[in-house]
Amino acid sequence: MAELKSLSLFFFFFLFTLLASTAEPRLTTDFYSKSCPRFHDIVRDTISTKQITNPTTAAAVLRLFFHDCFPNGCDASILISSTAFNSAERDSPINLSLPGDGFDAVVRAKTALELACPNTVSCSDIISAATRDLLVTVGGPHYPVFLGRRDSRISKASLLADLLPLPSSPISKTIRQFESRGFSVQEMVALSGAHSIGFSHCKEFVGLVGRNSTGYNPRFAVALTKACSNYPKDPTLSVFNDINTPNKFDNMYYQNIPKGLGLLESDHGLYSDPRTRPFVDLYARDQDRFFKDFANAMQKLSLYGVQTGRRGEIRRRCDEVN
Repeated sequence: MAELKSLSLFFFFFLFTLLASTAEPRLTTDFYSKSCPRFHDIVRDTISTKQITNPTTAAAVLRLFFHDCFPNGCDASILISSTAFNSAERDSPINLSLPGDGFDAVVRAKTALELACPNTVSCSDIISAATRDLLVTVGGPHYPVFLGRRDSRISKASLLADLLPLPSSPISKTIRQFESRGFSVQEMVALSGAHSIGFSHCKEFVGLVGRNSTGYNPRFAVALTKACSNYPKDPTLSVFNDINTPNKFDNMYYQNIPKGLGLLESDHGLYSDPRTRPFVDLYARDQDRFFKDFANAMQKLSLYGVQTGRRGEIRRRCDEVN
């Protein structure tokens, strides 16, 4: 009887240990309420100051968020610097044009948080919270941000091969890329509304402007050609994604596309494809619906591929593993 009791206890503790080791903690909106109670205030104050100093910060952080989360999950792997032994994600060709303001905003917030709550807040949580807060500052929708992510220890440029949509990607390919990550066509179109703010470099679209049947408004095409006339000598030349309200997050991006005022090939593709065109029309006439769908899609993307519990780490510096 004693041996049977001992055996039962052994299996009980074995089962308990197994469940404890495999159960992943859930993300919550109040994850730092005790460990870092001023988390939201510190992030908001830091990035608001940065936005005032440089109004392109919101678009830069939004793009950084997408380039981190979409390929392989929201784990701040985009922030890790390359070493002599490893080429990191941020040095992948598709990420070389990421604005430095996005990286700087996250680093500033991390520095402030390390002073207030050392070794507590992950860089991946900072990106997600800062993205939401900056969107609100430029007129975008507010949505709950779930927290408790941990940072990846791995960042390899080679892992990004063909995972991020390109401005020149055919719309069918972009749809497949989103669907492979569990996002519907409508969610893809809603997330494309991120182009409501920010800019694109001339090299990403100038080759299309002179082609026939590309969807550009003729006068707009002339203006783009003129604006980018010197881009071979100055590769930093760029044009706002939304020429009407470039610093305000709204639905003007969708209103521009049917008029031939979309900047990128991917923008025109949204209106030429029958699977995506109805959603462009919907969001062009209903900003409230766009805000609602965009917020839901952003929250869903912020939860994609996250690491929690024993997976990953809390980096002391966002640009290097511990």
